[in-house]
Formats: sequence, structure tokens, C-alpha cells
Amino acid sequence: MNFDVSRHANAVTRSVTNGEWNGKSARIVVAERDYATDIEDAWDALTSAERIPRWFLPVSGDLRLGGRYQLQGNAGGTIERCEPPRLLQATWEFAGGMSWVIVTLSAESEDSTRLRLEHIAHEDEQFLAFWDQFGPGAVGVGWDLTLLGFAGHVESGMVVDHKEAEKWLTSDNGKALVVQSSEGWAGASIAFGTEASAARQAADRTTAFYTGAGGAAGEASDQE
Repeated sequence: MNFDVSRHANAVTRSVTNGEWNGKSARIVVAERDYATDIEDAWDALTSAERIPRWFLPVSGDLRLGGRYQLQGNAGGTIERCEPPRLLQATWEFAGGMSWVIVTLSAESEDSTRLRLEHIAHEDEQFLAFWDQFGPGAVGVGWDLTLLGFAGHVESGMVVDHKEAEKWLTSDNGKALVVQSSEGWAGASIAFGTEASAARQAADRTTAFYTGAGGAAGEASDQE
């Protein structure tokens, strides 16, 4: 796997905001990226049980409104909204924790689609402690890597080899992408209002996890 690191890192627009979700204060991590494919193909890749494993993870369950899904070795949940070909909303449940993911597609042209992903978590004590330690990059870097896989699939037909992808993360190319992604999320955290040194220290801890240098970000990030 060999990617233009800067092109892919810079293709993602990252932001953090506050809001309310189900009557409680929430924090929202937002990633946006454009893809060279039409909206119908992007929707099919996003929702097809056959195509999801080609760019993300093997999935099982009932992939329809109200159905339960399970990503192999990762989160599961309930599909709460499904409005083809533009909006998908689901709970994101892992190890007893729950957050929410909303994906919105918009057609920029006949052959260009914008994907907006929002990961929403309630601002409880556990979440805030985790956020202070790792910042938005704990989930954001993971989503950046997922959006990279989506780009490879819809734009060139690439199928992710998960074992090779894990090895790639520890390569110079993989580490460089993680570093740039972490820096991007640190910038989003600073724009949100986090003190700059704290945001960069959190980004360093997240980078260390994703590049295999240690930390608990991965397990905890799935709980957001």
C-alpha cells in the first residue's frame, strides 16, 4: 500500500463542535471528504453488506432501518435513520458504551460526492477524562483511515486486505499519514477552544497508539 500521504491527509476537513443529543450535552467530531464517484455509487458502497468489507470491516446483521448490525471485532448498534441515498444514522456501541454516527452524502456534481461523518458522544465524566487524554484524534484518526479505505474502493476499486493494512500502519508511509491526521485533529481541537499545548500533547498520545507505540486510545475510542 503506497499512498500520497499529504493528498489524502489534506483531503479531509476536520472540526469539533458542541451540541445537544437526546436531551444531553454532546461533543461532535466531524470529518468531511469529497469522492470522485456519483452519489448512488457512494450510497451503495456505504450500505451494501457485500461492499462494506471491501473498504471497512466484515459486517453482519440486518442492514435496514431498525435493524442491528455488528462490525467484526469492533462496534455494533442499531440503524436509526436510513434515507437513501443521502443519510444514514446508527448507534455506535462498544464494551457497554454508546455514541452515535451520522453519515450524510451530497452530490457535488454528476461524478463527485461529499461525505460528511459526525461522531456524537455525550459529555459525561468518563468521556471528558478520555478526551483530555487523547482529544478528538482518538476517533478522528480512525475515521480518517476509514475514509481513505472508502476512497480507494469507490475511486479505484481497491479491496482492503486487513492484515496488510495493519502492517501498513507501522510502515513509514502509514506512520506519516497518522502523524498528519493527528496534527489535523489537534488543529480542530485548538479551533474548538482547547489550549494549544494540551491539544498537541493529546495528539502525540493518539499518534503513539495508532503507530503501535502504546496507549489505550483504540479500545477507549470505540466506546465514544
